[in-house]
Amino acid sequence: MATVTRRVRPDVTVAHSQVRRWPGRQFRLMVRLSLVVAAIVGLWALWNFTATPVEIVVDGHSLTINTHRRAVGSLLTDLGLSLDQLGEPQSAQTEVGTVATLGLLRPGTGAGEGSTRQFEEVRISHSLDTRIVNGMRISVERPRPFHISADGRETLISSWASTPVELLRDAGIPFNSYDRLTINGELTSWDQEIPRDPPKLNPSLFGIGSLWGQIGNDPLRIEIDRSALLVIDEGSIPYTIHTMSETVGEALLDAEITIYLGDNVQPSLGTPVSTGMRVLIQRSTPISLLADGRLYKTRTLSRTVGEALAEIGIGLAGLDEVSPSLDAIIFPDMQISIVRIIEEIDLEEEIAPFETVWIGDRDLLIDTRRVEPGAYGITRRRYRTRFVDGEEVERVLEDVWVAQEPRDRVIVYGQNIIPQTLITDDGKEIVYWRSIRMRATSYSASTAGVPTSVPWFGITRTGDPMRKGVVAVDPRYIPLRTKVYVPGYGIGDALDTGGNIKIRRIDLGYDDDNLELWSSWVDVYLLWPPPPEHQIVWVVPDWPIEP
Repeated sequence: MATVTRRVRPDVTVAHSQVRRWPGRQFRLMVRLSLVVAAIVGLWALWNFTATPVEIVVDGHSLTINTHRRAVGSLLTDLGLSLDQLGEPQSAQTEVGTVATLGLLRPGTGAGEGSTRQFEEVRISHSLDTRIVNGMRISVERPRPFHISADGRETLISSWASTPVELLRDAGIPFNSYDRLTINGELTSWDQEIPRDPPKLNPSLFGIGSLWGQIGNDPLRIEIDRSALLVIDEGSIPYTIHTMSETVGEALLDAEITIYLGDNVQPSLGTPVSTGMRVLIQRSTPISLLADGRLYKTRTLSRTVGEALAEIGIGLAGLDEVSPSLDAIIFPDMQISIVRIIEEIDLEEEIAPFETVWIGDRDLLIDTRRVEPGAYGITRRRYRTRFVDGEEVERVLEDVWVAQEPRDRVIVYGQNIIPQTLITDDGKEIVYWRSIRMRATSYSASTAGVPTSVPWFGITRTGDPMRKGVVAVDPRYIPLRTKVYVPGYGIGDALDTGGNIKIRRIDLGYDDDNLELWSSWVDVYLLWPPPPEHQIVWVVPDWPIEP
């Protein structure tokens, strides 16, 4: 039996064989990729080598590109401007209004290279069928976008207008030179050139096909505030004014129409303005008024002088004189004068004093009185006085009469003397005929003001020596040697006088060694009997006056 032997190749050997074949596959793949890249680069280089370089200027921004297109129209199509857009007019509605896209293609003035073709939306420096040549420069300009707000409507439009007037004509929006125009919020005149900002370039967009989207501007905002038309009627030929003011008064002020304080304006100055409003101005008449010493310059709507004075508020009294008369017709710069005439009745009184008569009454107790009042005499005079503008011009005496006859005042004084009794402080009874309230002082020989060297030192007026019990009085009212009683002093003899001892004054005498000082008011009693009537003063004056 034969024996067959098989050799089995270890697995590791097979593995090593696969490893040896893998690098060869990678190498072949890389070679293939390299060939593809080389083919692409070659094609790209061939494309660039055969392409024509052209400079495109879009709204002032320049870009150089290589193209295989043969005509300008085809190139513009590559740039995003479709050829089928260059033809019929188009329009589109947006949420803010109508977007005006007018007919794009409109024949210009030339057709050759370098000429300008006029498009409503685009201006191109060459005709669309112009053949592209090496180094060619193609210029493309687009109109500016505008956002117009007027009459409550919003309109988007693209236009080549350089002034607001041209823009609104392109948009077909009516306007008035008195309307207020703002561009981007700034007040602008109608003939002022519209400001031009360079188009913006958006670097976030790439590629030739998006070139139109890279360049552009936001719409310029145009706002129109309509002016109001007012018809002004001042009594002659009406005329019109345009205003942007909110009230009638502001509109007249802006139009430099002077309104005086006396003028009447209808509707009133504070009335809101509306188009077509008719404003009636009733002009006042200037006048001058001289009244009450003052000159007034004013204006009035009145027809006559009387109505003007009532309007101004100047009142007239019964005798006032007005020149011209109250029914005179007012005319410009008229001078009116008022003379104030006032008549006053004055009463003057002449007072005649009355006399005082003293009458003694034997039945009335001494030192008592009864007064019968007197009355002044009154004589009255009535005068009529005329004043012209505050100045007295005439004074006339109209009447004189005695309103009251004078009547004497009668003072009845008592002359009845009867004995009266008084119980003194020490219980004794004295009889007196008169009591006088007097101011009492005291003195002695040394205090009497007489020098000790003179012979009459210590001698009283009656020649009696000075001692206690001697009193000094005014002998006109208390006769000398009259006996008196003074409470607190006792009985005294009126034997002395003094320079200051007048009327109701009494000086109580003392010896030098027992002098007591007095300064008070006391009742002095004149002891019975009374002196003869020719020595009696029935009415003793009230002096000095007791506080």
